[in-house]
Amino acid sequence: MARTIGSNGARTAEAIRQAGVKLIYKHGYEAMSLRQLAAEVGLQSGSLYKYFDNKQTLLFDIVRDHMEDLLGKAEADLAGIEDPLARLRVFCAFHLRYHMTRLAHVFIANMEIRSLDEAHRAVVVGLRRRYEGLLEGILRQGAAQGVFEVREPKVATYAIISMLTGICMWYLPGGRLSQDEIVDTYTALVIGGVTGGAPLQPLAAPAEPPVHEKPTRRPASLPKAART
Repeated sequence: MARTIGSNGARTAEAIRQAGVKLIYKHGYEAMSLRQLAAEVGLQSGSLYKYFDNKQTLLFDIVRDHMEDLLGKAEADLAGIEDPLARLRVFCAFHLRYHMTRLAHVFIANMEIRSLDEAHRAVVVGLRRRYEGLLEGILRQGAAQGVFEVREPKVATYAIISMLTGICMWYLPGGRLSQDEIVDTYTALVIGGVTGGAPLQPLAAPAEPPVHEKPTRRPASLPKAART
């Protein structure tokens, strides 16, 4: 855990955490050195131990803080909303916007959980389960009320969260679509998936000529004026 320190020390500790996020996102946890981290914030390597016990606790602080922030903000957005369809829309919008604006934190929380020791990993997995439980509860509520067609709420939860989190793999600010348009597109896919929305119809195969007719023979070449 981070050490208890004064206000100036708290600012330095936060600067170290932010530098840690930057370097872990860029190089990976195993490749990042404490010497790199200290240089990033203008400290001697030994001075880092005034703020964090070791590299492992720094990673744990980053991932735990991310998960607590994610969970707390999601609960706040959902507070007071009772209708399961409305709750699902709010959850999707929250998850997407959060992940589009915190790409580095999300990447670290998902990819570097493997680098946490067993005790720290258990804490993070517990927070993750609580977050997943928000969505699973929405799906179970909607299924019980006949709003959603969901046979396996837990499996559906994993599928939806995986799809929504996948935004981090391709999204870049300033692209062709706005965040609102992306949220609308993803949310429509999720809603359609749990409400039994009609799937997209496959493209019709070209009609074959009737067996009693000979297909019209195409000319060997088009007139010059007709070529494109």
